[in-house]
Amino acid sequence: MEAIHARYPFLDPARTAVAEADVDLAALIRADDPAVARSQDRVTIALTEGTIESDRRVPTRTELLSYPLGRVLISLIDVPGAMDKYAEAEANTAYERIREDCSREDRSITLAAIATDLGVGDSIEWPSGDAGRYRISVERYLELAPDDESWSLAVRELADGYVTIAREELLELLRRTIERQVRAGLPFDVPPTIEDALAPTVAAIETQLSGVSYPASIDRFEPEAFPSCIRSLLERAPSEPLDPLERFALITCCSAVGLDADEIVQRCGRDDESFVYATERLAGETLPYPPPSFEMLQEAGICSGEHDGYEHPLVAYADSLSDSSTAVSQTE
Repeated sequence: MEAIHARYPFLDPARTAVAEADVDLAALIRADDPAVARSQDRVTIALTEGTIESDRRVPTRTELLSYPLGRVLISLIDVPGAMDKYAEAEANTAYERIREDCSREDRSITLAAIATDLGVGDSIEWPSGDAGRYRISVERYLELAPDDESWSLAVRELADGYVTIAREELLELLRRTIERQVRAGLPFDVPPTIEDALAPTVAAIETQLSGVSYPASIDRFEPEAFPSCIRSLLERAPSEPLDPLERFALITCCSAVGLDADEIVQRCGRDDESFVYATERLAGETLPYPPPSFEMLQEAGICSGEHDGYEHPLVAYADSLSDSSTAVSQTE
C-alpha cells in the first residue's frame, strides 16, 4: 500500500492494493483496528465539514482501509441526504489533491492517468504542454457539465465533435466524475455480522448529527444524579460485560460531565484493552462525541422507562444536580 493509494482510494490501483492485501473488514471491526476509528472520523467530517481531510497524520494503511469502511458506514447511517453529501465531500477533497499533485514538478500522478482510470480519458484530447487547452467529446461534455449557463454549448467553442475547455474546467469535470463514482452503488447490503459490529460507530455518528440539545457546560460527576439506565451501566461496568452500544452510552455520558479518559476508566472500574481504547477514542479531544438521546437508548434496548418528558439523559442529570444543590442549601 502506497501513499498515493490512500490519497485516491477510489482509483483502480488503490482497490487493487486493498484486494491484494486480502483484508477482512469484519476482522478489522472486531479488533477495533485504527482504520475503524478513522472511517468514523472520515464520515463524520464529511457530513459536518464537507471534506474528508484529517487534522492529524494518519498512516497510509489506516487511511486507505478507512475508505471501504466509510462506504459501509454511510450505507448504514439513517440521515437524509447523507450519501450525496458524503460523495460530494470525497470528490471535493480529491479535487484539491489533484490540483496539488498534478502541479508539482515531481508529480507522481497525472491528469491523464486519473481521467483514464475514471473511464473518461479516451474522451479527451490532451495538449502537448500544461498551458494548452483541452478538448473533450461533446457527448461526454453534456454528460458531465453542470447545469449552468456558463457551461452551455451556446457559449462554447465546438468543432469536430469536441468542446474546448480550460484546465480548471477539466478539473471540475473530473471532480463531478469522482462524485458520481463514489456515489455509485450506495447504499449496499451490509452483512448482519458487520452491521451489528458497527452499531456503536453508527450510533456515534447519528448522535453527533442528531442536533439533540443538552447542557454542554456540566463539569461535575455525581453518579446518583444520572438517570436509572446510565446509573445501571455504571454499576455493572466493573463486573459485567457491556455490549458496544452500552459502552458507548456510558463513556459519552461520563465524558460529557467532565471526566477525561483516564478518569472514566478509573470510575468505571474497567482497564481491559477494548474499554480503554474505546474511552480514549470517544472521550478524546479530537472529536467530542455527544451522548445518545433517550429515544436512541430506548431503541437500543438500554433504557425502558419514562423520564418525565426529558429527551436527553444530560438534561435529566442537570436537573437532578440542581435539585440536589437546592436540597443541600436548605439544610445548611
